Amino acid sequence: MIKEFYPALITSLPEADIPMAGVRGKLLQSERGQVVFFEISATAKVPPHAHGAQWGVVLDGEMELTIDKDTRTYRKGDTYFIPAGVTHAATFKTRCRVLDLFADRDRYHTKTK
Repeated sequence: MIKEFYPALITSLPEADIPMAGVRGKLLQSERGQVVFFEISATAKVPPHAHGAQWGVVLDGEMELTIDKDTRTYRKGDTYFIPAGVTHAATFKTRCRVLDLFADRDRYHTKTK
């Protein structure tokens, strides 16, 4: 039997509309921001971009995250904070599961069919 990483409580959340190949996420919306439970393939790349503040934790896997000009490898249990307006990008060394909290309440929208 294959056990899913995220429980039904999370997999039943709406899917976020994310325009990047290999990046999927489940969206939890609030008036104060968003939480996204990401599942990211090892081939995915997040290009340089900036937006409001973001805090995250790696739940599973390994990624290389560049915040401003500082590049580090993050693994299970590692956390990061990206201040508002700071350019950042990521590449994924393995399949990764990441939880991110975005200060922007409209960072992502719910995916429509």
